[in-house]
Amino acid sequence: MMELGLSLMAAISVALFAWLLIQTGRQAVSNQKEKVATVTEGNLAEMFIFIDPERLWLFSWLAALVVPALVYLATENPVMTIASAIFVLALPKYGVAWLKKRRNQRFESQLPDALLMLSGAMRAGASFNTALESMVKEQKPPLSQEFDLMVREQRVGVDIDTALQHMEKRLPLQDFMMVVSAMRISREVGGNLAEILESLANTLRRKNEMEGKIRALTGQGKMQGIVMSSLPLLMLFVLTKMEPQAMAPLFSTWYGWVTMAVIMVAEILGYLVISKIVNIDV
Repeated sequence: MMELGLSLMAAISVALFAWLLIQTGRQAVSNQKEKVATVTEGNLAEMFIFIDPERLWLFSWLAALVVPALVYLATENPVMTIASAIFVLALPKYGVAWLKKRRNQRFESQLPDALLMLSGAMRAGASFNTALESMVKEQKPPLSQEFDLMVREQRVGVDIDTALQHMEKRLPLQDFMMVVSAMRISREVGGNLAEILESLANTLRRKNEMEGKIRALTGQGKMQGIVMSSLPLLMLFVLTKMEPQAMAPLFSTWYGWVTMAVIMVAEILGYLVISKIVNIDV
């Protein structure tokens, strides 16, 4: 009877643990699905990239299952397998952030020319809305997409100040916030909007030139960071090919896996520190 009771208690404990594990897994999957849907409907939609959230979530989980399995079959290294799983799960978030950053940079580079076009059209006698529509036709995305959405909002009855506020929320950039403030102040207190826009365009153009010089001067430091971060991995690959027996414990023993984990953490921290040093904000 004692053995039967112990077996029954063990079975109940295992079943309870399995139930808790299943519930935790379901909650994790649900949270991941909500995060992917938020990214898709939020950041991607703001960039005029429309993807089905269900499909993106499915691809994300398939990649999180397939890629680590392939890495384990190729290397038989648990550390690299776990690192690949983390990388795949984090890729959508950081990939969207990278796309948004590149889009904002392109918008800022287009903004001075767009302001000069607006100023020139208004000096020629066109109204602000007419000059805006002409500028939208001449410019390329992403600037044309954002201003075209503002024009469409005005056509359906949205006030221009409200449309500018909506655009400012979509693009919380310091340069564009300054342009929006100048437009709103000019509409409230009056003034020559064409001259204001031309002055802003010249200021932003000089700022972009200074940022370009800074990027050129810090390009060597960024490349050094990439080279220094890649060099240990390259040496690891070369030594593995030259001395496979001597390097085997690094991939087949627990202390080798710990060493690999420490190396990967040190590599990531070193690259982040170098990137922080050479990243100069104007």
